[in-house]
Amino acid sequence: MASPPSLLSMSGITKSFPGVRALDGVDLDVQAGEVHCLLGQNGAGKSTLIKVLAGAHQPDTGTIRWRGEEVVLRSPIAAMRLGIATIYQELDLVEHLSVAENVHLGHEPTAAGFVVRRRTAKASTAALLKRLGHPEIDPGRLVGDLSAAQQQIVSMARALSHDVRLIVMDEPSAALDPDEVDNLFRIVGDLTADGVAVVYISHRLEEIRRIGDRVTVLKDGRAVAGGLPAKTTPTREVVSLMTGRTMEYVFPERPAAPPTGTPVLQVRGLARDGEFAPLDLEVHAGEIVGLAGLVGSGRSEILETVYGARKPTAGQVLVEGRPLRPGSVRAAVRAGVGLAPEERKAQALLMLESVTRNVSVSSLSRFSRAGWIDRGAERAAARAATRELSLRPDNPSVPVRTLSGGNQQKAVLARWLLRGCRVLLLDEPTRGVDVGARAELYAVVRRLADEGLAVLLVSSEVPEVLGLADRVLVLREGSVVHTAPAGELDEHRVLDLVMEGSPAS
Repeated sequence: MASPPSLLSMSGITKSFPGVRALDGVDLDVQAGEVHCLLGQNGAGKSTLIKVLAGAHQPDTGTIRWRGEEVVLRSPIAAMRLGIATIYQELDLVEHLSVAENVHLGHEPTAAGFVVRRRTAKASTAALLKRLGHPEIDPGRLVGDLSAAQQQIVSMARALSHDVRLIVMDEPSAALDPDEVDNLFRIVGDLTADGVAVVYISHRLEEIRRIGDRVTVLKDGRAVAGGLPAKTTPTREVVSLMTGRTMEYVFPERPAAPPTGTPVLQVRGLARDGEFAPLDLEVHAGEIVGLAGLVGSGRSEILETVYGARKPTAGQVLVEGRPLRPGSVRAAVRAGVGLAPEERKAQALLMLESVTRNVSVSSLSRFSRAGWIDRGAERAAARAATRELSLRPDNPSVPVRTLSGGNQQKAVLARWLLRGCRVLLLDEPTRGVDVGARAELYAVVRRLADEGLAVLLVSSEVPEVLGLADRVLVLREGSVVHTAPAGELDEHRVLDLVMEGSPAS
């Protein structure tokens, strides 16, 4: 008996943009009820491929078969009508509309052909949210008032409001804590048990092994491997396929001896009511200190308070022995404190501006004469800073939005390098960054520390904190529950502490 046709078969897909061949004969085969993982570095062609599948891009050549029949996906609506839904990393929800309005946007239940049946929409939305394990989300609440994790659930509910048979999930766990990731995986398991296929994109290889059935790897617009078993293919093989090289060591070597002397950064009794308890920490020149904890443990709030973006209710921050004015970003920056925030696109980068302007924006007074900016000096300084970090492409005049995630992060770091900062605060420094670029960023951060910077690091990925930091403070519910050299901890110990630890006295 012949096996049933694949749910989706994409063959020989090519797509070019001016000066760029984004896809070069890509094949992708997806079976009903499977989780098919799509891997590749930034720029490998993943986004272009899923936009072709979503009907947002038309391929130059190649064929797409859906349930054995050749189809042409001329628009996202055409893809959705076939049963193909895409949940992008940058969620496309309308913040000023309610949950129910977003879920049914474009296919609202109506009476007499034009009157929207709001009660019906709310009831069906509530049923979908219950199916997804989130009955607490109010269908009448504005989407803009929801957390990132809740907004993602709303996007899934919108997909399921159609007769969806394949869902593409682009970096769905990027903004989730471990409990929320567990719920996401439960939802995916329920969907595949009902025969729904999932194309899952993630940079986190441990997730791929946990949830995936098969893997397709893209590199430079080509599928270099298709249908690999997700759970048994060695990680080193996957990384080698993605990067074109083997990767023996991801994290750079730590200094043999811990730094000594007067700390560059001192935090004394710093606290914010309802966010984190009084905290003491020190970071020396040449040292990387990591904060480990779940989302909601106060990690990011601590960094933002040190930076002056939040005003503490108690305590003080000192840089090189001098106290900073509480709640003043300007005072922190003048004292030599720089922040690479979690949401770099929204909070750090001027996406429509050039790399040069993004790098120089915190140092413009250096290039200003009588109210005029010396553009040549600005460009030269930005180029020197970006070259020191090996930012690619080596052309600071290009818009920063055209860079990969790893190079966008390098642009943020170059800004503080140009500013001459003494304290570097890193909040989720490798979020949305591929495996190969992560290793480069780790090396950059280690080198900056070795050159004398004091680095305070926050990451949701415990292995990242343990691999990059010299010392680690473990947080639980806003309190430090343990402090130790990174080499004395392992992932299981840290997770035990953040889940069950009691605040240190």
